[in-house]
Amino acid sequence: MSTSPLEGGAFAQLRQPVDPKEQARREEALNDKIQLLQAKSQQRQVELLSHNTTTPLTLSSIRILGAPTTRHAFLSSIFDPLLSHNRPSQEPYTLQSALSELDNAIDRLNRLDIFHRPISTYIDKAEASDASTTATDHAVFIQVKERGKYTVKTGTEAGTAEGSAYVNAQLRNIFGGAEGLNVHASLGTRTRSAYSANFSTPINANPDLKWEIGGLASSTLKPWASHEEVLKGGNTRFVWQTGARTRHEFLYSGLWRQVTGLAEKASPSVRHDAGDSFKSALSHTWTADTRDVAMLPSSGYLLKTVTELAGLGPLRGDVAFGKFQFDSQAAIPIPIPGLEGDSGVSFTAGLRGGIMYPLAPGGQLQSTNSRINDRFQLGGPTDVRGFRLAGLGPRDGQDALGGDVFAAGGASLLLPLPRVGKETPLRLQAFINGGRLLALKDSGSDGSGRSLNQSDGDLMGTIGKLTKELPSAAAGVGLVYAHPAARFELNFSLPLVVRKGEEGRKGLSFGVGIDFL
Repeated sequence: MSTSPLEGGAFAQLRQPVDPKEQARREEALNDKIQLLQAKSQQRQVELLSHNTTTPLTLSSIRILGAPTTRHAFLSSIFDPLLSHNRPSQEPYTLQSALSELDNAIDRLNRLDIFHRPISTYIDKAEASDASTTATDHAVFIQVKERGKYTVKTGTEAGTAEGSAYVNAQLRNIFGGAEGLNVHASLGTRTRSAYSANFSTPINANPDLKWEIGGLASSTLKPWASHEEVLKGGNTRFVWQTGARTRHEFLYSGLWRQVTGLAEKASPSVRHDAGDSFKSALSHTWTADTRDVAMLPSSGYLLKTVTELAGLGPLRGDVAFGKFQFDSQAAIPIPIPGLEGDSGVSFTAGLRGGIMYPLAPGGQLQSTNSRINDRFQLGGPTDVRGFRLAGLGPRDGQDALGGDVFAAGGASLLLPLPRVGKETPLRLQAFINGGRLLALKDSGSDGSGRSLNQSDGDLMGTIGKLTKELPSAAAGVGLVYAHPAARFELNFSLPLVVRKGEEGRKGLSFGVGIDFL
């Protein structure tokens, strides 16, 4: 066929100049045709599908209406492969297979997030415009409505020991190919300021494969370690969705970091790490998430790994380490005898851990002391409840120094509130959790090289210590509210095992976040 795959509508002007009156007439004619197709009785469509699912047909043209600012070539890359004359080596379409292919293409449009839902699709016999038109030729009409070019949101947020006000601006479909720009700014009590801008674009019009580039600047108070951390830098990433529930993320980031604003009583270990550093790192994140509701799962599982290498290559910076983290969670619904269907009662269990091995600058396998802004922190309302924020692990006086190896686990029983019902996102919770955070080498010095903590030995020896003693642990009960944007918890906790120097917290605590143990 010589017909363009995307005819009429918003794309006529992209092929050749058209008189505005003629363009309006064509648009009106096509819209009238769509309305006529919509007016066909539902019964006729049911009969068509039930009696003609195996009838052979050819798709001769695809016409898209309502997309004046989306590029013709961008949409062609999605719909060109569907046209019969572009797939001569494939078996001919049946009505059923044609509808299936169109559904896949429409789903791809939906996931680009530049059109309102639902997107309407209609198939009709092709008009006999020339002698090459056959009795099996069919035309496809797709009616879309573009989303607004921008969205601006302002508001306030409350987190764990933090409050903030923010403004977020999002630009869509900037160049007609589903490109987006997201700009965010916030001011808060702990994160004193945070600014970021990220540009993203799908690769080959594929919503499952995206490239992003962005920059950020932030200033965060870390009272548990008597300092403020300032970050400035940029990153670029590829995001690859390999299935409905699985994704990969490849990231390069370059960050200039400052450990500054030291408190008067800052420990020698914190003072030793104060000043500037530059981190250049490559990382890979893999996520598989089958949970039904991420914030309040009753079934499914989460598996996540993060692998990071810093200090390698020509842009190696002045810090180097290898880092691996994993996070897992499983949820199981619990049936109640005598109660049909979902009881609303569920059991969740999670396990997470991480290892960081500091390297000499340049990536040589020579262990050195890690820096405080690279180590893991553990403890608080979103991981090991019953302990203060960063309350576990090595310390120097009142300062939490973090660790190089950690493991944590927890289990929760969630029940609907009496007289409230299982349909609401509100649950009673009973939990138990615990964990350990260890230093691979001496975590602190007074600046002259004198060790402040006894060395934990090599990597395998440090990992072995995780299982030789009981973990620091706590148990409690509380209320959980699962909002689509975050999970809120109000718990009463009782520490059961607390090591010397660690900071347990008996009583009420409030937590807000998206990742809970």
